[in-house]
Order: sequence, then C-alpha cells, then structure tokens
Amino acid sequence: MKILIIEDELALMQAMEEFLVGERYVVEKATNFLTAMDKALMYDYDCILLDINLPGGSGFRVLEEMKKEGKSGNIIIISARNSLEDKILGLDSGADDYLTKPFHLSELHARIKAVWRRKQMDGKQNLQMGNVLVDFVERTVCVDGESLNLNRKEFDLFSFFATNINRLLSKEAVAEHVWGDHMDMADNFDFVYSQVKNLRKKLKDHHADTVVENVYGIGYKLTI
Repeated sequence: MKILIIEDELALMQAMEEFLVGERYVVEKATNFLTAMDKALMYDYDCILLDINLPGGSGFRVLEEMKKEGKSGNIIIISARNSLEDKILGLDSGADDYLTKPFHLSELHARIKAVWRRKQMDGKQNLQMGNVLVDFVERTVCVDGESLNLNRKEFDLFSFFATNINRLLSKEAVAEHVWGDHMDMADNFDFVYSQVKNLRKKLKDHHADTVVENVYGIGYKLTI
C-alpha cells in the first residue's frame, strides 16, 4: 500500500513515516501546499493523510482540486482543528475520515486500514481468487490453504495486481505504486522484472489459479 503524508510539522511527519514504513507501507511526503497539489493530482495513492494548515495554502483546496479532477485517494484529514464545522467541511469536500491531533499512531493505522477496506474491498479483509486467498491485514497469500513465502515487495506487487485483476498495468504504474519516490533512482525497470519473475515462479510452483501475464512492451496483468 502506498501512502502520501501531507504534513508540515516535521516531528510528526517523521514519526508517522517511521511508523508506517515499519508497518511495511510505501510512504511519500509533502510538506507544503504546492508539493501536495503536485503529488495528489499527478499520482495515485492508496491513502492520503492530509493536514489542513499548510505553508502556501489550505488542505481544503487540495481536496477541492482532487474532487474536480475525479481523483480519489482514500483521504484522512489529520488536523488540530477540532470544530464540527471543519469536520463537516472536510467530509463534504471529499475526505473519507477526520482524525484530530494529537492521536496515537496505532489509531491512525486502524483508520488507514478501515478506509482502504471500505473503498477497495467493500469492507472485506480478504480476497478469494480461485484457490488463492489474499489477507490484506495479515499481509499473506495462501494457495489451497498453504501460505506463500513472499517478501515485502512481492506481497505489495501481488496485492496491487489482485485489486486490479484482469486490468493491464503498465511497468511504470507498477513501479511507481510499489516503490514510490525510490523508483526515480533506478535507471531501468530490471528491479520490477526481478520481483515479478520471483512472484510468478512462487505462484506456479504452488499451482495457483492466478497467473501474472507479461504483456510485451507494456506491463502486466493478473488473470484467473
């Protein structure tokens, strides 16, 4: 899962980033209004943590522009502003949840998982595809009840494919979703090929009903 943190309090930003990376999420950051607008409108995220008071502009404006562009990022407002009016405005503007500062990181994590499940899985924690079962909370993939030994990136890849089953995903989309900002340091997509190759072999060895197809020159598609 890829998360964008939009927050100008550096200590809080660092604490959230360290916690979420420790929970095996891909994290990107924006500390001001312009950077937040660029990333929120240009890229896709599984969840956006959005502060309202930003240098250079308001988080409400980010919400408005995303709504105009038809962008949905599973948005959780994180704000010290605790008035009912702000909460109503945020939710009416397109946010999915509103969390008031200060908060426990464990509660933030629970809100992230709840928002993601509501949007992506209709509230479900699991996805069954033939003899393959994906548990998005436990981060496991089982074939006929036997757990696959997937590393972090392999699970991230498979969950991305699984929530876009039968959809063609470009190499660029896969790399940007799973590796986030770090993909910019790569000269080519060899790191994607390697992870997909390993994932495909593990699925084949366990006789999974799902297959990661390679669409030459374009990207990948998970089929069943």
